[in-house]
Amino acid sequence: MPIIHDSEFGKITIRRSARASQIRVSIAPDGNLRASLPLYAPIFLVKRLLSSSRDELRSMIKQSHKPVAYTSGMLIGKSHTLVIRYVSGSSHKIWRYGQQIIATLPEGHSLEEPEIEKDLREVIISALRVEAKSYLPKRLAFLAKKYGYNYERVRFSHASGRWGSCSTTGTISLNIALMKLPFELIDYVIIHELTHTRQMNHSHDFWALVGHADPEYKNHKRALKFETPAI
Repeated sequence: MPIIHDSEFGKITIRRSARASQIRVSIAPDGNLRASLPLYAPIFLVKRLLSSSRDELRSMIKQSHKPVAYTSGMLIGKSHTLVIRYVSGSSHKIWRYGQQIIATLPEGHSLEEPEIEKDLREVIISALRVEAKSYLPKRLAFLAKKYGYNYERVRFSHASGRWGSCSTTGTISLNIALMKLPFELIDYVIIHELTHTRQMNHSHDFWALVGHADPEYKNHKRALKFETPAI
């Protein structure tokens, strides 16, 4: 994929999509910016957007990098609880046991330390994947049947800046980070992707179908902008 460089934002990856109707800048899983644009849109339009939207992009980057304050007893996903224990010694350990994510830390250390944070993230990904595989296929099947949609299969991901996607062959991909969201926003994302099995665009007809299944979709779409699929 083409890459451009900005003096402030650094490396920006360019992705062209037949589904894109306008230029959209988002944050990739690696923390860098990523621009999606229609197939034949010139790249200089991305540079123009960067120049005219710097305040908005700074705010978006700041929001995405906002650290999570992990505390003992905190709910992770829909059914896992974080348990933090401080022990003597010099090494930490983090693992999933049933519906608990247990972190044993040496006295004086914290989950914000890079190595510990990395290990915690890996265990959280594992927990969210278990939850996603248990809940999302059933909810997808239920909503598809309720609103008369057909899809080929479902797959899961987490290395993406997107909550979900739908291929032209009917494969729906869902980000395991959906399990961080309220249930109504999970439904909105699923309905959004099911609608793409009929309309591979974001036309008026597409949104009319979304609105039929989710009358509150505008509020849900707005609320989703304040969430990030990053784990």
